[in-house]
Amino acid sequence: MGSHQVVHASEVEAQHGVFRALTDRLGVAGFRVNQLELDAGAEGPEHDHTSNGQEEVYAVIAGSGVLRADGQEIPLRPGHFVFCPPSVRRQMVAGEDGLSWIGIGSAPGDADAA
Repeated sequence: MGSHQVVHASEVEAQHGVFRALTDRLGVAGFRVNQLELDAGAEGPEHDHTSNGQEEVYAVIAGSGVLRADGQEIPLRPGHFVFCPPSVRRQMVAGEDGLSWIGIGSAPGDADAA
C-alpha cells in the first residue's frame, strides 16, 4: 500500500445494516475505526471492553440520540466526542433522526505499534 488510502464509507458494506468496518480497508494497524449508523429509535448493543481492554472514542457525525453509560443518559448531536474506558457499560440509542458516528478504538499500548 502507498503512503495513504482513501475510502468512502458508502463503499463498505454495512454489517447487520449498522456497522461499516473501515480499519482493514484503510490499512490501519494501530487502532480500529468504524462508521456506525442506527435508524430512528433503534438501540445498539449494550457492551463494554473489559475482556480486551479497548478504549473507545465516539465522534457523532449525524442525527441525534443518547449514550447510555454507567446509568447515565448523555445527549448526543453532531460534533460531540465521547471517550469510554474499557470498563464502562455503554449503549447508543438513536433519536428521531437516527444516529451516525465514527468509533475509534485501541487497547492501551496498541498505538505504540503504529
